[in-house]
Formats: sequence, C-alpha cells, structure tokens
Amino acid sequence: MSDYKFEKHAADTIRVISAEAIQKANSGHPGMPLGCADFAFSLFYKHMKHNPNNAKWLGRDRFVLSAGHGSMLIYSLLHLFEYGLSMDELKNFRQWGSLTPGHPEFEKTKGVEITTGPLGSGFSSAVGMAMAAKSFAARTELDQTGLVDNKIYVITGDGCMMEGSTAESASLAGHQKLDNIICFYDDNSITIEGSTSLAFSENVKARFEAYAWRVLVCENANDSAQIDAVIEEAKNSDGRPTLIVGKTQIGFGAPNKQGKSSAHGEPLGVDEIAALKKNLDLPEDEFCVSDEIRTKLSARVAKLAEEEAKWNSEYNNFLAVNPEKAELISSIMEKKVPADILKQLLSVAPTDSAVATRASGGTILQKASELVPALYGGSADLSPSTKTDIKGEASFSPENRAGRNFHFGVRELGMGLAGNGMALYGGCIPYTSTFFVFCDYMKPAIRLAAIQGLQEIYVFTHDSFFVGEDGPTHEPIEQIVMLRTIPGLTVIRPAEAHEAAHAWATALQADGPVALLMTRQNLKPFNADMATRVDLTKGAYVLSEDSDFDTVIIATGSEVNTALEAVETLRAEGGKFRIVSMPSQELFLKQSKEYRDSVIPPNCKQRISLEAATTFGWERFVGEKGLAIGIDHFGASAPAATLADKFGFAPEKVAAKIKQYLTK
Repeated sequence: MSDYKFEKHAADTIRVISAEAIQKANSGHPGMPLGCADFAFSLFYKHMKHNPNNAKWLGRDRFVLSAGHGSMLIYSLLHLFEYGLSMDELKNFRQWGSLTPGHPEFEKTKGVEITTGPLGSGFSSAVGMAMAAKSFAARTELDQTGLVDNKIYVITGDGCMMEGSTAESASLAGHQKLDNIICFYDDNSITIEGSTSLAFSENVKARFEAYAWRVLVCENANDSAQIDAVIEEAKNSDGRPTLIVGKTQIGFGAPNKQGKSSAHGEPLGVDEIAALKKNLDLPEDEFCVSDEIRTKLSARVAKLAEEEAKWNSEYNNFLAVNPEKAELISSIMEKKVPADILKQLLSVAPTDSAVATRASGGTILQKASELVPALYGGSADLSPSTKTDIKGEASFSPENRAGRNFHFGVRELGMGLAGNGMALYGGCIPYTSTFFVFCDYMKPAIRLAAIQGLQEIYVFTHDSFFVGEDGPTHEPIEQIVMLRTIPGLTVIRPAEAHEAAHAWATALQADGPVALLMTRQNLKPFNADMATRVDLTKGAYVLSEDSDFDTVIIATGSEVNTALEAVETLRAEGGKFRIVSMPSQELFLKQSKEYRDSVIPPNCKQRISLEAATTFGWERFVGEKGLAIGIDHFGASAPAATLADKFGFAPEKVAAKIKQYLTK
C-alpha cells in the first residue's frame, strides 16, 4: 500500500471508530473528526515531534484541539499512536470515570495538553504556549541549539473563528511574530444552526493576513497528499504565525450527512455508520483497526522514541557543558521557590508608612522575580497602574524573547487565556494583571485555569468603590463574589503591606490559581505586634482583641484599617471586640473546624462583617443574627473620601452602624 493510500486508510479508520464511539454513547460530535481526520493523522504520523512513551518530553511539539467538541478525533489518535488509551476507553466515551470525556481534559488523559471546550479558548491558550516556548528557549539559550524549537499545532473551526477571544489572540500573535504557531482552520462552512452564511460572512484569510499572519490555503483538506504538502510548507517559517485554511467537508465520508449541519452535534445513526463503512471500503466489524495500521504505527512509535533518545543525548550534553544554564533550567522547569520566601518578601515590604497594596505588591514583586526565575507576566496595558512591571527586565518582543515583561494590550480575555497556555507549556508561574472590575472579561479564562489546576497569579488592582472619580463602571462591587464562587480559585485581599507579602508568598507556593486583590488607596501598615500575628496561610486570624470580647468583627483588605479605627471609639465607650482579618475565605474554609471555631467562636452571636463590596455570602460567617456591612448597589463618581462618607465606610460611620446594631 502506498504512503498516501495508507494515510487515507488510517484517516478513514479514525473516522469510523470516532463515529462508532459517538454512536455507542448516543452523544457527541462526529462531523469534525470525520472532516479533519486527514490533517490530524498526517500531523501525528509524519510531522509532529512527540513520543507516546513520554508524553511530557520537553522537546515535543504541542497539539491543541481548540474545537474541543471533536474530542473523538484526538482520542482516536491517542489510541492508534499507543498513548495507552485502550479501545475499551473509546467505547466508554463520555461515560462516568472514563478517560474519554466529552471535551478533552488536561491531566485526565495522557497526551491531552489542555482542557478545551469553550470555542476559541484553545486557540488563545496556544498563543500563550507559543510565547512561553519562545521565552524559555531564549532565557536558557537553548534557542541557539534548536533543541526546543517547539511548534504549537492547533485545530480550529468556524466557531473558534467567530469568538472574540480568537481575534484578541490572533492580533497579539501576529504582532509578536510567533512563527512557532501553525493553526489549521477547518473551513467547512457549517455550524449547529446550518450554513455559516446565517451569521458569518467575513474573509478569514484576509482577516488573518491583516493580523500579520501567513495564510496558506489547502483547497481539498480531505486529500492526504495536499495536506502533507501544506503542513511541510507551514513548518518552514517565514517569521510569522501560520494559518492553514483547509477546505473540508463536515462529516466527510458519510454519504447522507456529509456537508450537512446534522453531522455536527448528533450521532450519525446505525444505518449511516454502515453506509460510511461501505463508502470508505472498510469492514463491517465494529471498532476495527487493521493489522497494517497497528504494525506501521508501532514502528512509527518506536522511531519517535529513538528521536527523543537522540534529543536527550544532545540536551544532556548541553546541560553538562553549561552548568549555569543547567541550574537556571532546573529552577525554571521545577518552578523553584526558596524555603524562606516569606521572610525575604517581608524584608522588602514597605511598612514604614501608609501605602496602597498595589504599590506594596509591586515592590514585593521585584524581590519575588529575583528569587523565582519561573515568575514572569504582564498586564492588559495597565502596568503603570497595577505596578506589575519587573524593573530592570526587558519586554518580551520579537527582538528580545528573553524579556520577562509581557504586554498583552487591551485584551483581557486573550491575556487570561494566554496565561493558561503559558502555565500549560511548563516552566513558568505566569501572572496577569488588570483593574479588578475587568476580571469579568477574564472569567472564562480564570474558570479554565481553576478546572485545570494551573498555578497562575492574577493581580487585580483598584479593588473597590474607592477607585473614586472613575465612577460605577470602574468600581468593582460584585466581582469578588464571582471569583469566590469559582471552585479551586484562591482569592486573597490583603489588608496592608505585611499581608501583601504573605499573599505573594502564598501565591508562589500554591497548587492552583490565586487572585490578589489590591487597593488604589493608601493603607496604614500594622504595628509590630499585629504584624507578628499575621497568618495568611490559614485565611483568617485574630488581629486584635479584648480579653472578654462579646463581638467579632471580620474585615478584609482595606476595611481592616477601617475596623481598627472604628473600634477605637467604641472601646473607649466600654465595647469589647475581637477583630479578625480574613484575607481569604477559601483558605479559611479549608481549615479544621477547631481552628475556624477558635477564630470565630460559635457561641459569640454578635458578629459583623466589613467589606467594600456586596454583602452576598457573608451570612456564612456572621450568621442569622449578625450584621453584614457592605455595598449592595453600584458606586458613583466622586473622590474616594466622599464615597466613603456617602456609602457609610468612614470609620465614624462604621462605628455608628456597629453601635446601632449592638444596642438593638
């Protein structure tokens, strides 16, 4: 059998077993696997650097199925290329506990590089992977060896092309000249509702050319020879990212559904699968893979293992000859953090005068970046305000890939998804930053980071109505609750510089994403006694108390200062209080019941929460008889001091509310 005849046979086999798995599950999307099988098989078989025996090989290319609904495509490939995904797992598609969930999931299935599903998210994260790859190669000088010239291969569809995240990320990739991205656009002109002409008529080729991409067109992407040629051309960089516009037919090979929207998101049906097999001249047996495919792919897998072994020899030689670079590579890849990271960050925290936590966080970042080589990132055009530039470091650019300051432009969602890709590539702890109110634009990216358990740091500044004059559009009220509802995300709102240092230390050692919420306004630092009490790892702790307290005040962030000032008057009048700083509800709720009860005693019913945000959720801590002081309406445009007075957050106004509550 000739090479291209064999490739067609293998691609057709992928089509059939994908359709059969979807039929068995009575759920799934057969159209895309049938349409893209030729490209995907040629890529895995001939062009992509990978080793099924070591799916985490540093020198591998990455494969991102941005059109994640076509998951049976990648599962079929992983099965055929001996990644350990059994035929039984294919037969168990979309079932409880299987390794073949409805959309690919990172760390669940060997060989899956990223969790995809939301259209466009995979494409945008691939841009982050490409930036991380360039950064790692340049910083370690491995770019001079060719050992980590990784390609990031992506399959997208019409849905990905319609999503705004793709526009943001494609623009950034073109600007950054990320020539290590090769994206295949499954141009079949079909979506769920029917023809793309219902809602989509733009010239994608012209759009990407305007983004400074190289665009190649494959007129028949269901032809193995044409696909092979266009991938070969794409691999030869011209200094730009590459988009392959592949003209495919959705449901290719299914005689009654090919080219129709009915092939997109529902099983083909038993009769149509029989017709598919007949049309492709494949056996009637279910889940059948020919001996020829098994033999040839086993031989190919063995060859891929040899290629990695050769790579390992060259890589180890590089490490031996370059001990300083070897140490840097180890620090980066293992994301090493000094054991005394907290002590070192506290040593630089500005605690001599009142300072905004965005500023103290910025100072602490400088030390953190010095101590943790894996740490780098940037903002959505806001680093002068969010204080997230690493001073003395260059900007990441086509001219300097080693720069640790990244400029994402005004592209919050693209930035968030790129951060995911950076974390997924490995060897970095990425941080991204913007004003807190704009985390709404980043929500899908943050959610995906949490689902995948990625270590990322979000620096969100201007964290309350104290933004002031910019008005309600820029004053976050409900965003903190939104973040707190995301499973796996740790939200930290430090009260001042000491807590800011603790927050950064916690984030650098976290096993998932962390959001740091920082103020615009200055905050008074804790005195020496209070500073020794800070225990942010437990989420909440007793900051100040009277020995016979009868009221607990729980405050976060800037309102800890407010609480301390408010009780001064009340204590002078005989009030007895315990003030609890709760920078992180998530960390506090992870503690034992004994610890939580020791901080907020159950028998103390007079409990008050204080936070410059919605009161939603605070009933968990203050109880039915407690008082939640917050702001359950949008802000206004005025100086911060005026808003504090008008909204009842000036210390004397808070004291009055507490007094009224206690005298009911």
